[in-house]
Amino acid sequence: MYSFGQSAFRVRLDWGPAGARACAADVNLVVDVLSFSTSVSVATERGTRVYPYRWNDHRATAFAAEHEAVLAVGRLEATQTAAGDAPSLSPSGLLRSDPVPRLVLPSPNGSTIAAALNSTGSTVAIGCLRNARAAGVWAVAQLNAGRSVALIAAGERWSVDDSLRPALEDHLGVGAIASHLVSAGFVPMCSPETLAAAHLYEATPDLGNALKNCVSGRELVARGFEEDVDVAARLDTATGVPLLRASAFSI
Repeated sequence: MYSFGQSAFRVRLDWGPAGARACAADVNLVVDVLSFSTSVSVATERGTRVYPYRWNDHRATAFAAEHEAVLAVGRLEATQTAAGDAPSLSPSGLLRSDPVPRLVLPSPNGSTIAAALNSTGSTVAIGCLRNARAAGVWAVAQLNAGRSVALIAAGERWSVDDSLRPALEDHLGVGAIASHLVSAGFVPMCSPETLAAAHLYEATPDLGNALKNCVSGRELVARGFEEDVDVAARLDTATGVPLLRASAFSI
């Protein structure tokens, strides 16, 4: 446990699973722009209940069967003929394919964080650029009800040692939500980390270009998933905030 933290502020921002635990907020907005949060936003808007699950856990198949849900395949696997239009972490693929009633969606970052937070008893919601305004309005309601709010940037992982890599797309995602809180007059409640993210977002006029040229975006484009980056950059096109209820996200 850290000797110092952001508990003096009711709006906090941190990175990854350890940051989520350190924030210890009443409610958490998990932001993983490329692509877990964006995929959950897309899927839940289309009526799918999305179950987050830890990445590379061999029990995922049994968990999906227990909940009568479809287990998402890998993004590359979904492009193969045998897999067809199987659901995956691809938000553009989820927009194209027929929605399923229930979907287990593992991911190494956002899903793993959400699954871990689910066991703490705190409220877990999904934020991304697609629903940034809606997530900001939702966060304002939580603050007005006297709750603390954590904006959790998922980040990525370095392949060499699996350590956290802060990711620009997630910094912009939490910044977009933080910017709404600043505009709503909650500056005194925001930690310096939160305010800095809001400033970063406000100083980035071309989100599409930033996402496409940041490290994560370039990787997806190189692997043939440019459309996923485009979907993730569509600011405020979603009006719902997925909430984790009974182990599944829904609107």
